[in-house]
Amino acid sequence: MTATQRAASNDLYRFGRFVLQPAAQRLLVDGAAVSVGPRAFDLLVALVERAGQVVSKLELLDLVWPGLVVEENNLQVQISTLRKILGPSAITTLVGRGYRFTLPIDSGDLPQESLAALETGSATPEETPSIAVLPFVNLSDDVANEYFADGLSEELINVLSKIRGLRVVSRTSAFSFKGAKVDIPTVARKLNVTAVLEGSVRKAGLHVRINAQLVQVATDSYLWSKNYDRELEDIFAVQDDIARSVVMELRATLMGESSDALAGRELAAEVRAAVKGRSRSAEAYRLYLQGAFFMKRYNAEDMSKAIGHFRSALEHDPEFALAWASLSFCYMHQSANAWAPIAEGAQRAWEAARRALEAGPEVAESLWAQSTVLMYYDWNWQAAEAAIQRALHFAPDDSILIVGAVTLMLNLGRLEEAGALLKRVLVLDPLNVEAHITAGLQLTISGRLEEARSAYLAALELSPQHVRLHYWLARLQLLQGHAEAALAEVAKEEHETFRWLGWVLTQHARGQAGKSEDALQKLIAKYAKDAAFQIAQAHAYRGESDPAFEWLERAYRQRDAGMASMKIDVLLKNLHGDPRWQPLLNRVGLGN
Repeated sequence: MTATQRAASNDLYRFGRFVLQPAAQRLLVDGAAVSVGPRAFDLLVALVERAGQVVSKLELLDLVWPGLVVEENNLQVQISTLRKILGPSAITTLVGRGYRFTLPIDSGDLPQESLAALETGSATPEETPSIAVLPFVNLSDDVANEYFADGLSEELINVLSKIRGLRVVSRTSAFSFKGAKVDIPTVARKLNVTAVLEGSVRKAGLHVRINAQLVQVATDSYLWSKNYDRELEDIFAVQDDIARSVVMELRATLMGESSDALAGRELAAEVRAAVKGRSRSAEAYRLYLQGAFFMKRYNAEDMSKAIGHFRSALEHDPEFALAWASLSFCYMHQSANAWAPIAEGAQRAWEAARRALEAGPEVAESLWAQSTVLMYYDWNWQAAEAAIQRALHFAPDDSILIVGAVTLMLNLGRLEEAGALLKRVLVLDPLNVEAHITAGLQLTISGRLEEARSAYLAALELSPQHVRLHYWLARLQLLQGHAEAALAEVAKEEHETFRWLGWVLTQHARGQAGKSEDALQKLIAKYAKDAAFQIAQAHAYRGESDPAFEWLERAYRQRDAGMASMKIDVLLKNLHGDPRWQPLLNRVGLGN
């Protein structure tokens, strides 16, 4: 266990212009992130933890290179690197005894920083090595193998994003270029990266041919390129080899780090840590990739297909943590979108999250699945926040996790923290549709309606068919007093539950009481079992407090996921002065 891993419980250390965040694996100077190699970072943590003390060379070697036989020269090289960043007097050499960190730590009893505070200020400077992994091109004769090419690209993104000292553009932004005829410099400029990994996959039965090449944008030249002809059983070795080669080249070329045998062994250990939760079964992995392909389409039919593939994967490997976490996601969203009975879907989601944690307690996706169920079904906010914080410790730059943290902050009414996190995720993943939608929600709640409209329109441009997006735009138009424009947006909404809810709201705003009531009755007739919260929203917006609370009580009994957002829901504002409001809010754990 390295010094950084031992220090994971410490939120941060401040000394002079610097802030050290061990859990997030970042060093900030004047609020901006500094590029520090992984061993130099571990060494800094070890010294700062023992600030003012003499730490022997043997102890530092053991803390920074646990279990490895390392030449003392490696320690001296890393000390020199740190002095260049911190100043020559930050670390004192005591001949024959060791080293001492001399900069004063502001306080050893700093207050606990919020989740947003740990994430803000980590916008990556241009000198930090950064990479976009473009979707690998499917060259297979069978177009159905598209899932495999996409899956390989995504898995490389997941692994690389967990390697310290490297900024990796998230899947949503990188995949926005899929199928587009865009040159590498254009991609790099839009995504603000220094390197691009591209490639192709040809799969025929159990045989796989993969070509991968790493392009340095500044010189428009290949840093590394390799072809692989393997059987499917060897796919994990191929992925790991690509990840190691890419990181080694980037560190050597852009950071001037060593690429010797020791560096190779250390990087191999980092990659092994990054792939925790992955299956050892090639067939389970193939089925998992198929499930992930359908899951990301985010509609009722494809979500059911995804569940089938994940279940099949788990039949081959019952300890496949990533498959359990993804299965939990599918069940939870079936429940939240009325694609399955609420209580049944939520219970299945909770069981899958539990199995994910058992199989991979230190896998970010397992913790994310736990956090999601704790927030939407258990309403255990403290435990949900603890789980998402721990997930971000293992994958601090994962945009999906950060958006999940934003949602949690919003539901708790911590709008400023949510806004800070959103700035962070939009730097990491500028083309993330969910991030733009969530930004629209945060801005709406904050009363910044024109900015919210811009955020929703940005999301619409990225994904014109995204479910509920037209509903969000319609609701915003209502808040701005534009009932006719809202009506036009509602007509475009494909999610039937929210289309009917939109009709109820817009017709009421237009003064068409009869049409509003007709739409409400149709909503109740078809979705009373699955949309109690939405029906309560409709009554509340129309100023009908008694039926609104009746439906909220029903939603509470059903464990409706919508209840998690009741504190911030703009449609429920008419209920805030009612004596029944605060007790119900307390029961959902949102009373503070």
